[in-house]
Amino acid sequence: MTKSNLFYNVQHSPIGAFASFTLGFKGKHGGLGLELGKPADQNVYIGFQSADGATYEALPFFDQVEDAGARYDIEKADETAKELQQGFPVPPVENDEAMPNGGHQLSGVLLKAFQDHEISRTLGAATDTWQAGDLTFQVYSPVRPVPDPAAADEAELKAALLPAVFAELTLDNTNGTFTRKGFFGYEGSDPYSSMRRLSDTSGGAFQGIGQGRLMAVACDAEGIQSALGFTMEKILEAKLAHNLAFGLGGTGAVLMEVPPGEKRTYRFAICFYRGGLVTTGIDASYAYTRYFNNIEAVAGYALEHFDELTASCTAADEWIASAGLTGDQTFMLSHAIHSYYGSTQLLHDGDRYIWIVNEGEYRMMNTLDLTADQLFFELVMNPWTVRNELELFVDRYSYEDKVVFPGGNEEYPGGISFTHDVGVANVFSRPQYSAYELAGLDDCFSYMSHEELVNWLVSALVYIEQTKDREFTDKMLPTLRACFDSMLNRDHPDSSQRNGLMGLDSNRTQGGAEITTYDSLDTSLGQSRNNIYMAGKCWAAYVALEKFFGQEGLAELAAEAGQQAVKCAASLSSQLNSDGYIPAIIHEDKQSCIIPAIEGLVFPLFTGCGEALDPGGRFAEYLSALNTHLHTVLVPGVCLFEDGGWKLSSTSNNSWLSKIYLSQFIAREILQLPWEESGLAADAAHVNWLLHPELSYWCWSDQILSGLIGGSKYYPRGVTAILWLLEGTGNRSLTGCRKANS
Repeated sequence: MTKSNLFYNVQHSPIGAFASFTLGFKGKHGGLGLELGKPADQNVYIGFQSADGATYEALPFFDQVEDAGARYDIEKADETAKELQQGFPVPPVENDEAMPNGGHQLSGVLLKAFQDHEISRTLGAATDTWQAGDLTFQVYSPVRPVPDPAAADEAELKAALLPAVFAELTLDNTNGTFTRKGFFGYEGSDPYSSMRRLSDTSGGAFQGIGQGRLMAVACDAEGIQSALGFTMEKILEAKLAHNLAFGLGGTGAVLMEVPPGEKRTYRFAICFYRGGLVTTGIDASYAYTRYFNNIEAVAGYALEHFDELTASCTAADEWIASAGLTGDQTFMLSHAIHSYYGSTQLLHDGDRYIWIVNEGEYRMMNTLDLTADQLFFELVMNPWTVRNELELFVDRYSYEDKVVFPGGNEEYPGGISFTHDVGVANVFSRPQYSAYELAGLDDCFSYMSHEELVNWLVSALVYIEQTKDREFTDKMLPTLRACFDSMLNRDHPDSSQRNGLMGLDSNRTQGGAEITTYDSLDTSLGQSRNNIYMAGKCWAAYVALEKFFGQEGLAELAAEAGQQAVKCAASLSSQLNSDGYIPAIIHEDKQSCIIPAIEGLVFPLFTGCGEALDPGGRFAEYLSALNTHLHTVLVPGVCLFEDGGWKLSSTSNNSWLSKIYLSQFIAREILQLPWEESGLAADAAHVNWLLHPELSYWCWSDQILSGLIGGSKYYPRGVTAILWLLEGTGNRSLTGCRKANS
């Protein structure tokens, strides 16, 4: 794959720390961020003195900084301003126009960015490598299983939950004739904490710089110096070592010198730490604080175990790179994995661990319709997190409701359902309510009662099949039965009139109407009732419940679930029209075409119901209808954009990459769609969406509006692409996927 743009942001994140060292977009657009829904927008300085000694060359992740000293010496600043106004001569200053890529000179020190053509980049699932001139900078971020805290020992958990990522800076002066200076640092942005030198608190074990108690860059190499200054130029021009400890400086850097004829590599731990209680609603702290007392402890452990910890990163790179994907697929999956971990958060409330995946820029916590898609990746990496999420919804975020027909007031029995999320931005919602859902609406922010009911069900049933967790099964059997009853009630109160689809809305909507996870699309995917996307997931839930109830000796329930699956499939296949597609909303005269009609097909693969996908089996007519539907809609002008990218709905220009990835897997693996020229063109288009020269600031993002990143930025959901690793293997074990591909 030839990337159209090298300068896109990528998140480099510890697991469970809700933190990110974001890097890749030119200018002041990356840095160290903690609990942010966006990049930290800090200047990052990674550079080396030029071979001729005239300049300092750096990767282009900084903008010019005004010298903050003028705030303190205001009389001199005033005199300088007057001289400029009166035309008095002032020392010449190189301007940005005269120096490509924003190079500038202050006080005689010239710091300039490498030019674009001098830079190369390689992104892996767990690494990101930059090379320019005599400089190579490689970032390592963990992609590894997190052991179940209930069973793991402290050593395993410390290694997995260490709130740090790693970097190596290699400086090559083998052809040099004089000692050259290198540096790695950043300009802090926390208004509540000063930049500082770690050597003041590390006991001499390592050097480094950081901001307050929250963030740090540490290094234990010999001969380095920690430095603070108003600007990077001020640091580089300092003549006296004493002045490198300047406490007012908002920029910090680690400095090193490479003698002529030598090539040296410097290792860094990029660390994060937030101690104490960090959430409300449920009082919880970061789980890593149980193993590390402060950021110095994090840095010390990271540097001591650097080799083994970075080896696990390169192993993850090899795992994904060796999976047989195309270059475009490998890039998209790797990019998505980086952003997933940037949203993860493992908490402890004094009694239990709580796994949270924050919703990217929106920062909603454990959004259940994301959980149902991230499920596959989590089962590959650490299945206990799925159980943890599902149990939290049952224990605190389930509720009982009534249901109503559209436009009606009479209430009928409803049943159990689950909230859209469990809170937002470190604030757990009150029990039985989300941060998101409002009453009286029929579009964005309305209730998702049926969507989340089905999402919890299919996630639980996939988890049970994949893990054979008997304790969870026994504990959740009453909930699974209640979920089945609730689904039946939302179909129709009269069992003889049920068709397998959702027909009634929750009374929590208070006159409004329920929506789906596709909340920002038009009714073709946004409306829940009679939606074929929702119906397909209902079919999958009924198919899985039939098998599950049968295994549990509940023959009558199994038979009823099977009947519902048959009814649902028949309802959908009967709506295949003469144009060769099933309308997105049936029984309501809405003719939109949607790709996610096929989305529900993914779940039988992983609930042990593969026979339901047999083209010659009892659902043959349904599968045939979906196959016809997909081939009909997957054409330019309907569900393909002009660039070949997939358009989820014919009547909406908002297309979501995570759902495209999922549908691509289903189309190829289940419906046997050939991946020929049009498929490769689609992948190329999707890569270009992510590499937009301006919008790639947002790292991996989901909602793409007419080819442009528009929403769900800095987002975790793209790990649906993990399913691509199973294509053509015949493997249906998610928990064994990583081992099988290693």
